[in-house]
Amino acid sequence: MSNAQTNGSPLLEVRDLKMYFPITRGIVFQRQVGAVKAVDGISMTIKRGETLGLVGESGCGKSTAGRAILQLYKPTAGEVIFEGRDLTKLSGNEMRRTRRDVQMIFQDPYASLNPRMTVGDIIGEPIKVHNLRKGAKAVRDRVQELLQLVGLNPYFINRYPHEFSGGQRQRIGIARALAVEPDFVVCDEPVSALDVSIQAQVINLLEDLQDQLGLTYLFIAHGLSVVKHISDRVAVMYLGRIVELADSVELYREPLHPYTQALLSAVPIPDPQIEKKRQRIILQGDVPSPINPPPGCRFHTRCPIAIDKCRVEDPPFIDYGGGHFAACWRAREVNELLPNQASEANVAHKTGAPVA
Repeated sequence: MSNAQTNGSPLLEVRDLKMYFPITRGIVFQRQVGAVKAVDGISMTIKRGETLGLVGESGCGKSTAGRAILQLYKPTAGEVIFEGRDLTKLSGNEMRRTRRDVQMIFQDPYASLNPRMTVGDIIGEPIKVHNLRKGAKAVRDRVQELLQLVGLNPYFINRYPHEFSGGQRQRIGIARALAVEPDFVVCDEPVSALDVSIQAQVINLLEDLQDQLGLTYLFIAHGLSVVKHISDRVAVMYLGRIVELADSVELYREPLHPYTQALLSAVPIPDPQIEKKRQRIILQGDVPSPINPPPGCRFHTRCPIAIDKCRVEDPPFIDYGGGHFAACWRAREVNELLPNQASEANVAHKTGAPVA
């Protein structure tokens, strides 16, 4: 978990953010016949210096949410308030200047680096674009400083991406993001493409950089096992919406949503005796289509404890105490009705479960 000190003031506030991708028909005269509701009304606040983990299955909209927050996608609706300014209302030139303050570390270290550019050019390009250093020598010195900062040899400056391993490439991507000295960084599944042993190194690096530079992170990941080690708070996303949001320790101690319980059930435990006795929660069926999400609670088609009310009424996203939010009609009963995954997940964390 991050050791960065937060001052309680929100750096970023997302209000009812929506990102719909239109579905069209016709070749000459195209008309919209539907929309993929990738992000369908999410709200969150991220304090300065903290890490908010965003977790969910593939296709739930978490990466789209990260890109929409940074305006890499133009949101369909909603507000993204960063340091008092709504990013969705900024002009092109204003947003380009704001790019200094908001950056992204991409998921795939093999696709996110230009194979025709040297490491020096890749990291040096944003420095030149934002005119942060004067002269070629000053830019080169800054690039070498950044390489050292992320744990790479500064003399790698003239090498190309294909000469590096996946973990080294991701460190180059981190150095590129830090080149403009940002305040806020979206980490879009930065370790999912790496070997398990390398994942821990990159997460430790991100934590160290946060402490040194006072960074604020939105850390996107598939599994709860990854985000527990770095996040101050965790948001769980399902089919375009956030279904639970809480302090990291509280979420693992007492999850209030059955989907969160199912994710905790997937956290690997290195102790074979505990693993053997474990009661897993196996979700039935597939995630519904974001083109036509089910009525009521979106999770009811796979929920093992759904009732009739869940199928017709959308549960409100409310605070059950201490900033622990959940959208579930049976939130207060979850831990009585389902096998307790919280204690097992905590055992996994204490015994050093592999990062998934």
